[in-house]
Amino acid sequence: QVYLEESGGGLVQAGASLMLSCGASGNFAGIDVMSWYRQAPGNERLLVGDITQYGSRIHINSAKGRFTISTDNAKNTVYLRMNSLKPEDTAVYYCHMNYRRSTGGNFVAWGQGTRVTVSP
Repeated sequence: QVYLEESGGGLVQAGASLMLSCGASGNFAGIDVMSWYRQAPGNERLLVGDITQYGSRIHINSAKGRFTISTDNAKNTVYLRMNSLKPEDTAVYYCHMNYRRSTGGNFVAWGQGTRVTVSP
């Protein structure tokens, strides 16, 4: 039983910055991947970026150089720093986690999503 709690979304003007947070709690022994997805209305859900013990990567080309993923391991929290926001960044942003339990295995959890709206 794992719960991802997201926060940080909001309505901002183009050029502004936001920091999204996603804290993981519950029964897990280890986290393999934490990632951010986004989904604009009527569009597919896209992988924004992810972070593992080997590093982080932004996968959306238009977000490279503007978005950064980081973690606070002590808090089991992943962040998505979004700078120079553009209207095209408007979407619901979802936190996703691949994790292990004490008994092993591979499990996934999704956050509820936090809405980001960027006005021109």
